[in-house]
Amino acid sequence: MRRRRALMLLLPLAAGSGAARAAVQPRALQFPRDFGAHPQTGVEWWYLTGLLGPDEAPRYGYQLTFFRVRNPDPAVQAHASALAPRQLLIAHVALSDLQSSGGRLRHDQRVARLGPGGVAAAEQDCALRLRDWRLWRDEGGGYRAAFEGRAGAADAFALELRLQTTEAPLLQGEAGFSPKSPGAHHATHYYSRPQLQTRAELRLPGRAPQALTGRSWLDHEWGDELLAPEAQGWDWLGINLLDGRALTAFRLRHTGGGQDLWSGGSLRAADGTSRSFANGELRFKALRHWRSPASGASYPVAWRLSGRDFEGWTLTALLDAQEIDARASTGLLYWEGAAALRDAQGRLLGHGYLELTGYAERMRLL
Repeated sequence: MRRRRALMLLLPLAAGSGAARAAVQPRALQFPRDFGAHPQTGVEWWYLTGLLGPDEAPRYGYQLTFFRVRNPDPAVQAHASALAPRQLLIAHVALSDLQSSGGRLRHDQRVARLGPGGVAAAEQDCALRLRDWRLWRDEGGGYRAAFEGRAGAADAFALELRLQTTEAPLLQGEAGFSPKSPGAHHATHYYSRPQLQTRAELRLPGRAPQALTGRSWLDHEWGDELLAPEAQGWDWLGINLLDGRALTAFRLRHTGGGQDLWSGGSLRAADGTSRSFANGELRFKALRHWRSPASGASYPVAWRLSGRDFEGWTLTALLDAQEIDARASTGLLYWEGAAALRDAQGRLLGHGYLELTGYAERMRLL
């Protein structure tokens, strides 16, 4: 317990330090190296989500997210001990049961220092481990993942995943450099792996293992100064369209409300070509809110999206109650869950995940 509490005390330093950092400079991404970790940067995440079951009516949504956080204290970085908490690895897992009566969300979280004890984030390729929670690239260039949430509990679940794609990484923003504010100081390096064809084995208490197929999405993003001081939080979505396209859209909200601080994203065609959205090009309009009985936060769970390439598309949560309480790891409350995208005539276009931060309190990241 003392060790866990000591790790927890580091998180406000790593995630909320006001010290100025050098901005990430644009550079050409190189693979497989950039599939791996970038420990010289302040924060990084690998964000894997997916829908399992028929394309038209998925049965489950899942999330596996690894966060790597660099401790900003120079004394800790220079410490001689191999056990010094220079880097933390945090992981969230969640499973949304979309077919059960009323829907159900299961989730779990972990945090540990990188180093001995089966906690690792390789630099040369994607290979992440937080004890028995794992995400890695296999010899064929696909991804594998395995995790178990709340082992032994009534809401336990376990997933093993095989994910394949023939497409090159989707470079977000300007060839993989993604601005996050009007100035040049707040930005990340960012790429996505949409349309991951997925095979899964799901285990739930009291049930036989379920073999499922579906589509998944992996985001990998890293940087130092991600959020401007005037940013309240962000809304993000990644949608695998049924026709093979992939839609990314995000906006950062101003603390004072009103106009968005920044927005962006991309639309990749089925043939692999893509176009990035300029700041302000997308229009987001909240259509419906859900208030969490646990936190009291009000989340916009239905949206109308418009841009140069489309008009009047709607995104709607498949389950309202998908709030993630991560206060035992990152200290944050946010909403993240499965959603359906439809065109202006109400026809299903695809499914994916929606993430909403900064509604319970202002988002803090570096």
